[in-house]
Amino acid sequence: MSATATGAASAVGSSGTVAAVDLGATSGRVMLGHVGPGELRLVPVARFPNTPVRTPDGLHWNILELYRSVVAGLSGAARQEPHLASIGIDSWAVDYGLLRQGRLLGAPFHYRDERTAAGVEAVHARVPFAELYRGNGLQFLPFNTVYQLATEHDAGMLDVADTALLVPDLIAHWLTGARVAEATNASTTGLVRAGGSTGWDTELLTRLGIPAAILPPIVQPGDRIGILLPGVAAEVGLSSSTPVTAIGSHDTASAVVAVPMTSQDAAYISCGTWGLVGVELERPVLTEASRAANFTNEGGVDGRTRFLHNVMGLWLLSESVRTWERGGETIDLPGLIAQAAAVDTAVSVFDANDPRFLAPGDMPARIAEALIERGSPVPRSRAEFVRCIVESLAQAFADAVHTASELSGVLVRTIHVVGGGSQNALLCQLTADRAGIPVVAGPVEATALGNVLVQARAVGIIDGDLETLRALVARSFEPTRYEPRKSSGHGAVTR
Repeated sequence: MSATATGAASAVGSSGTVAAVDLGATSGRVMLGHVGPGELRLVPVARFPNTPVRTPDGLHWNILELYRSVVAGLSGAARQEPHLASIGIDSWAVDYGLLRQGRLLGAPFHYRDERTAAGVEAVHARVPFAELYRGNGLQFLPFNTVYQLATEHDAGMLDVADTALLVPDLIAHWLTGARVAEATNASTTGLVRAGGSTGWDTELLTRLGIPAAILPPIVQPGDRIGILLPGVAAEVGLSSSTPVTAIGSHDTASAVVAVPMTSQDAAYISCGTWGLVGVELERPVLTEASRAANFTNEGGVDGRTRFLHNVMGLWLLSESVRTWERGGETIDLPGLIAQAAAVDTAVSVFDANDPRFLAPGDMPARIAEALIERGSPVPRSRAEFVRCIVESLAQAFADAVHTASELSGVLVRTIHVVGGGSQNALLCQLTADRAGIPVVAGPVEATALGNVLVQARAVGIIDGDLETLRALVARSFEPTRYEPRKSSGHGAVTR
C-alpha cells in the first residue's frame, strides 16, 4: 500500500454513468454516479424504507418489497440515463436467501432474530471458537452466517435448499439469472479462510455438515456478474446488454473504498446502524490478542483486509427514538441532538457493545438497566439520554481505534468518519475528544461512492489503485475536521 495518494484518477475512456444500488439495514437507495476526468458526482434517484416483518417463526427481511423498490429505482435511473454503463449492488452482510430450483424458500431471516443461539452452540461443539478464529479471522457475533446456516441445518432446511445467496447476490440473481458470491461479503460468512482465499473452506463446511454445493462460486470486485435478463431489462427500460458488476458488495467494503485516507496512519469509522471501526491492512491479524479483543478480519476491495470491530452504532439512538414515538409523539431528532449537545452536566457512560442492545425493543429501558447494574445515575430527560448514548458511542469508537492500533501496529493520527454518523457533529466531536485524535468527517454517502468507483474502474471509465480512487473522493467532497478539545491521555498511538 503506498503511503500517499497517487493523484488524480486517470481517465481511460469518456465520462460515464453507473447506477449504485445501496441497501442498508433501515433504508435503501438507488443513485446515479457520474464519473469522468476529475469528476465524481452522485445524484439520488430513489430512497425507500427497509422495514423487517415479524411472523410467528421470527424476524424476517421483506425481500420481495425490497426487490420491487430496487426495480422501481432502476426504472427511475433509466429515465434519467437510458445508457447506463453498469449496475452495482451492495447491502449489509451475513444474511441470505435459500432457494430450490430458482424459487425462494422463504423470506430471509433478519440477523437480529433470536434463533441462532442453538447454531452457535452446534458450531462451537464441532469447532471451538479459538480454532474457528484462526481459520476465518472473524469476531464472534451470534448472527454470523456460519451460525445461521448451522441453525438451518438443524431445522432440515439445507436438505431442501440447493442454493444459498447473500442478499446482494440474491438481488443480482433476480436481475441477471447468475448465481455468485461476491468475495468481500463472502468473507463475512465465517466460511472463507482469512487472507484472500478465493474459495469456500470446504474442510470447515464438511465438519459442520453444511453442503458445499449450496454455495455458489466466489467472484471478485470488478468482475462482471452478468447482464440484465430480457424481462428485467424491458421492465426497467434499459438495454439487455447492461452489465451488473460485482463491487464490494458488503456495504462496509464499499464505504472503505471511499474513505479519503491519504496515508496509512489513519483509522476509519463507517457509521450508520452499526459503527465499523478499524484500519486497512495488507494481511489479516490472527493473534490470540486479536481474538480476545473480538476484532474481525474481513475482505476488502483489491485484496485488502478490513481489520475492525463492530460497535452497536446509531441503532442505539434510532431504536430509542422508536420507543419514544410508540405513544404517538413525533420526535425531532436533530432538535434533540442539539439539546443533548447543550447538556452541561456529566452523564453516565455505558458499554455500547453490551449484547442486550442487539434485539429490537425498549432501548431506553435497557440502557437504564445497564447503568443501574453499574451503579451509575440514569439520565433524567431525553436530552440527557441522547447525550449518554452519544458519549457512550464516542467512548466505544475511541477504544476500538486505540485497540486496532495496538493490535495492528498502525500509528493512527487521523480518524475518518464516513456514512450517516459523519453528519452528527456531536458524535464526531466527542469521538475526537475521547480518542485524543482529530476526526475528519465525510463523505456521507461513502458506500454509494465506493460502489460507483469500483464499477467505473471495472467498465473502463477510470483507472487506478485504491489510493488513486480515494484521491478523487478527497478532491470531490469537502470534509469537516474536528480537533480534540481536551487531552484524553491517548493521542497518536505508537507501536
